[in-house]
Amino acid sequence: MMASRRCLNALTRQFFTLFHSNSQSLQPLKSLSHYHFLYPQRLVLNVNQPLLQSHNFSSQYQRPHKPKYINDKKDDEEEAGNGETSEEEAEEVEGEIDGQKEEGESGNASSSVIERAYSVEEKIKEAAEIGYKVVGPLQRSDRVFKPYEPLFAVVQIGSHQFKVSNGDCIYTEKLKCCDVNDKLILNKVLLLGSSNQTIVGRPIVPDAAVHAVVEEHALDAKVIIFKKKRRKNYRRTKGHRQELTRLRITDIQGIEKPEKPSDRKTEKPSSKVEKVAVAI
Repeated sequence: MMASRRCLNALTRQFFTLFHSNSQSLQPLKSLSHYHFLYPQRLVLNVNQPLLQSHNFSSQYQRPHKPKYINDKKDDEEEAGNGETSEEEAEEVEGEIDGQKEEGESGNASSSVIERAYSVEEKIKEAAEIGYKVVGPLQRSDRVFKPYEPLFAVVQIGSHQFKVSNGDCIYTEKLKCCDVNDKLILNKVLLLGSSNQTIVGRPIVPDAAVHAVVEEHALDAKVIIFKKKRRKNYRRTKGHRQELTRLRITDIQGIEKPEKPSDRKTEKPSSKVEKVAVAI
């Protein structure tokens, strides 16, 4: 280290003496070969121009050279400000503009892709797979709501099973192929029961049906999903509200309905003993 410092000091002294001298000969530059070998980037010589004519040559090497950091973002901003864009960038911009125009023109098409429009046959097929059939909208003249009857049925809607009776209200996953106030027939009846008999299906009871009316499409209560990985700075919180459909059961068919008990009270024989007065 000491030898290299001494060498550098000697070289710098020779360099400054060479610069301040009035001779235009380049013979003393032979002694700078070692310096040029150590720092080739700092010494730049022009053959056509003499060394003594560059007045600011010594000021550039009085202090150590600081590295320069190139920022590509600034260069891109300057080019964009000057209006100098490459052909590739111009093509990308044109492509984005054309894409926006196409999206604006095909707005209806994109909405149809997001919300798929099912045909009548597809609706019937999907409803049959889930376990119901749409009869039609409910009319004001229809008298579908009946008084309570002592019957019950177990029906399957999708992957869920429900025990229902006349007048009950159940919540199922959203039925996409029906609207509010539509009359439905639930075909997948697994069991029927009353006070007199019970019918078990294998797996479905034939000629059995449960009638219902769609009252509302609603959302369930919000559920919070929280995920965490300890020591990993990982936390995710999400919320979910399940789409539901509310059905009102109106009638159960496929089983004999028991007779309603009479409301009249049977007269019980009086157990009172009448006392008779006898004259003597």
